[in-house]
Amino acid sequence: MLKSLNIENIAVIEKADIELSAGLNVLTGETGAGKSIVVDSINAVLGERTSRELVRHGADAAFVSALFDDIGDEVKDKLEELDFPVDDELLITRRITSQGKSSCRINGVPCTVSLLHEIGTLLVNIHGQHDSQALLNPDVHYHFIDMLGVQGLAEYRKAFSELRSVRKRLKALTLDVDERDRQLELLNYEINELTAADIKTGERDALKNRRNMIHHSQTVTDALNHILEAVNGDDDTSGVQTLLAAAVREAAAVSTVDSELQTLYNRLSDLTDAVESIKDITEAKLASTDFSEAELEQIEARLDMYYRFSNKYGDTEEEMLAYLDNAVARRDAIVNSDEELEKLNAAYDTAYENAMQAAEALSQSRREVARDLEYKVKQELQFLDMPKIEFITQFTQGNLSAMGYDKIEFLISTNPGEPPKPLSKIASGGELSRIMLAIKKVIAAHDSVGTLIFDEIDTGVSGKASRKIGYSLKGVSEYAQVVCVTHSAQIASLADNHLLISKRFENDRTYTSVTSLDYEARKQELARIMGGLEITDSLLHSAEELLSGN
Repeated sequence: MLKSLNIENIAVIEKADIELSAGLNVLTGETGAGKSIVVDSINAVLGERTSRELVRHGADAAFVSALFDDIGDEVKDKLEELDFPVDDELLITRRITSQGKSSCRINGVPCTVSLLHEIGTLLVNIHGQHDSQALLNPDVHYHFIDMLGVQGLAEYRKAFSELRSVRKRLKALTLDVDERDRQLELLNYEINELTAADIKTGERDALKNRRNMIHHSQTVTDALNHILEAVNGDDDTSGVQTLLAAAVREAAAVSTVDSELQTLYNRLSDLTDAVESIKDITEAKLASTDFSEAELEQIEARLDMYYRFSNKYGDTEEEMLAYLDNAVARRDAIVNSDEELEKLNAAYDTAYENAMQAAEALSQSRREVARDLEYKVKQELQFLDMPKIEFITQFTQGNLSAMGYDKIEFLISTNPGEPPKPLSKIASGGELSRIMLAIKKVIAAHDSVGTLIFDEIDTGVSGKASRKIGYSLKGVSEYAQVVCVTHSAQIASLADNHLLISKRFENDRTYTSVTSLDYEARKQELARIMGGLEITDSLLHSAEELLSGN
């Protein structure tokens, strides 16, 4: 629920801190005091469209923050989905500059206005005399029925998801002939090119090493020849191998004298073997340094091919080979598509039949729930002094969608003998608010939105009807927090928390304040609402009677 609201520099409100409670919260005040500005501020912090005209004259920016506590699982799930911090409390803020720029935060994290609005719709529903769009939009009427616990919705969604999956695969397979031929031509070209290239894993690195060796071949050859010369010696100088052989003979002659000389002999013998191995490696490497210009050209051509392929098929040889496997599979799928198409058509028929059966079961459940909703809403409307009204749920069958095939619209007839018509063609603003209140009363226990705001729902109704509206609001407040802006003493007297919005004038400026009223202050305010100019003892007594009847 909405725990507190902080408003700064919104229209005539310089600063206001509003504390709200559970149950029924009522806002009253003289006309023009700023009641609608409070609602505008709530709209702003919920992500509704605003303008720079909302910023108080002379201020650089306006600011609104709203603190919610006991937020439901649906809100928490949405916050997690959008990667915002999640806690039992939720703080949302919005700043609007005098240039019209806006910045928003959710639990301290910056966000866009659209994300703020997405979260806001889960937190608060606002219903005003001219603000019952949900009732005027038939596309969302099914939602009111589904909230009452229809059967088969999960089963239908599963069946429809399978239908969409098969339809997507079928659509991808049933390409037009020209597109199919183009894809086959491209795939065959890629497959032939990759197959002819005979790509081998690790070949590119090996080629780079060989090219590097060739580029440094003269230096390498000279070094290897010097190594062999040092090992073999020449006509003038004995090499390492000759000198080491002489040392081995000398050590062998005395190796039996003691153990240390035997160790010396063994190590010299090991060195002889090591030098022989070095000589073999050097001679082999020297032999492999032979190359031709033709070999270098072949290496460069092969590396150039790998470079071109890396731009088309993947950075590594593994990715290129994987691309080849995938291209072959795609080509085979297209070539064998006639058989696959037949299978998918059969699968689509089955999925469609299953979805239609699930949609029919869902529709039947909705019709049963709708009959109960009609009966209960009419009872509520009769209680709200709309005794002649007919409230009907009209079902027509449309195309399958994520929510079934039902097209649902609420129809009303306000006068006996008149055929029911859409709400937008008959209901006035005040009637819409009462119809919405009646629906909310029926579905309150199932509604996940924690705060409902009704803006001047009592417009155009009598004192008796206002009292009944108050009782209905009180009933709804047992399940959700209710905030009501009203001019009715009958409604205001039922409040759990009564807030007075008043304005004063200082230095040619208008200032609005919001005050929570105690019992005595509430009597004064109720008397003012009932009596107008002068508060008499009789009005105070009537106000006390209203409060005592709460």
